Parts: sequence; structure tokens; C-alpha cells
Amino acid sequence: MVYVPPPPLLVVRSHDPAQRWRALAFALLAWLVSVALAAAALVMLRDHLAAAGDAAAGAKVSRETTNLLQRVAVLERSEQVAHAANADLQQALRDRQEQISALRADLGFYSRLTGSSTRREGLAVQAVHLAAAAQARVYNFTITLTQNLRAGQLASGRARVGIVGIQAGKLATLAWNELASDQDREGLAFSFKYFQQLKGAVMLPEGFMPNRIHVEADAGGDMGRAEQDFAWSDAMTTPEVTDVQQ
Repeated sequence: MVYVPPPPLLVVRSHDPAQRWRALAFALLAWLVSVALAAAALVMLRDHLAAAGDAAAGAKVSRETTNLLQRVAVLERSEQVAHAANADLQQALRDRQEQISALRADLGFYSRLTGSSTRREGLAVQAVHLAAAAQARVYNFTITLTQNLRAGQLASGRARVGIVGIQAGKLATLAWNELASDQDREGLAFSFKYFQQLKGAVMLPEGFMPNRIHVEADAGGDMGRAEQDFAWSDAMTTPEVTDVQQ
């Protein structure tokens, strides 16, 4: 008996060309979306890495700037301290120079007064020191009188000052009675054995330009009378001898 296979099964399907194109379009769209998402992810990753790098660099620059500013502040402070120390040192040196000058003036004064080679003389005007007062046109003065004619003998009398200068374009002299408004018009009294300082003050008239200060002292008797002129500028810069009376 001969085997006869059964007839094949036939499947009937409807033919729709548009559906195939839709499937292809959907697949292409999905691929494009995936590519776009991948590109966006790459861009975001790149921006994130760049931002992180910029932040790290910025933080490093900020730290370095802060360190530099701190160093500059320390250097500026050190410079200020050094400048202040130098100013103090210069002032100390000036003060020491003034002290040395005053001591030298004192030493010279005492050497002239007590030296064995010093000529014996009666009353003498040894020095004048002038200093501007706080009030305008007022000057304090210190006169130093000496005598070494007789050891231990008192020299007593009065001293007066006068000032020579220019006023209204002409030479003018201010006598003691014009300067001694608040002082004894007879003169400053003195009494000493070896030397003494007399102190007083004078007020110059408005517009008066002093040039010289004239000092005269009168002890009478053997001590006699003494007078001396001093340049105003020299008297202003002459160191003051220690206040003494002997």
C-alpha cells in the first residue's frame, strides 16, 4: 500500500505593506532616541568632569591667593614694626646727642670756671640760653653769671637784659624797662660765690625781629660791672647749663 502524505496546511494572512513600514519607522525612531540619549549622557558627563576640574582649580587658586595675602600681611606688619623700632632708635640717638652736648657744655663751663689756668676776674656774663614759650612772641631766658676773683666772696647786685633788632625796617633796641612788665624794673637780683643762673621772660612787640640780646650785670665794688652781647640765634641753640647757684 502506498503512503500518501496529507495535503499541506494553508494559512491565509492579510497582506498590509503599511504595517511593515510602521515597524521599520518605529525601530529607526528607537535607535535615534537611544543615540540622542547616549550623546546627551556624554555631554552631561563631560560638563560634570569639566565643572569638577574647574572647581578643583578654583579652590587651589583660592588657597594660594589666601596664603599669599597672609604672607603679604605678615611682611607689611614686620615692616611697620621695623620702621617703628628705627624711629624709636633715631629719637633715642637724638636725645643722647642732646644729653652729650649738654654735658659737654657743662664740662666746658666748669673747666673754664675752676681751671688753674683760668684768668682771675670779677663778675662776668658767662652765657645766655633762650627758649620759646607756649605764648606767641614770649621767650624764656637763662643768664649764667660767674666770678673767680676771690674764692668764697659774695657777688651781689642786679642784672638786666636788652634786645636789639629790626622793627618797621629800622634798627631798634628794647631796654629792660620795656621788657620787664611783670618783673623787677631794677633788674634781676643775684647773690653768689662762684656762679648763678638767673631766669626770666621777655615778650617781643608785634613785628619785631630780634638780632642780639645784651646782658649787663652790676655787683659794685671789686667785683665791678659786666656786660656781654650774644647773637639771638646762638642763644636759641646754646644748651642750658644745669640750674645752679653757688
